[in-house]
Amino acid sequence: MAQVEATTERIIAADAETVFDALADYAGTRGKLLPEHFSEYEVREGGDGEGTLVHWKLQATSKRVRDCLLEVTEPTDGQLVETDRNSSMVTTWVVTPAGEGKAKVVVSTVWNGAGGIGGFFERTFAPKGLGRIYDTLLVNLAAETEG
Repeated sequence: MAQVEATTERIIAADAETVFDALADYAGTRGKLLPEHFSEYEVREGGDGEGTLVHWKLQATSKRVRDCLLEVTEPTDGQLVETDRNSSMVTTWVVTPAGEGKAKVVVSTVWNGAGGIGGFFERTFAPKGLGRIYDTLLVNLAAETEG
């Protein structure tokens, strides 16, 4: 099994703290940012960053739906890590200052891919598809936080 990784980034015209707080607000803002690929969004514990347990279904393709139950940690300032209890998937959000009144957001998801021909297609196409989903989420995040 090879590890599969999808990474996307965006510069947002808002300060890093505002952007991070919006991402970490699972009880409020985060649900509004999710594109149509996410369904059954539900905060089960916490709701603000570290200690949050959140559920959603992610439909990456017409046939592929992941049932995700994510534990949220904040290992360092400006970093959110979502670890899926149902799979090997881990998503890391890093928000850093990017000049006056701007923030850089990098989102990276890794998981253990399938073997064989299915794994080949997963490694080839899944990062692009997930990247497009996160691009949409980051556009929504920019719209929410840019003043």
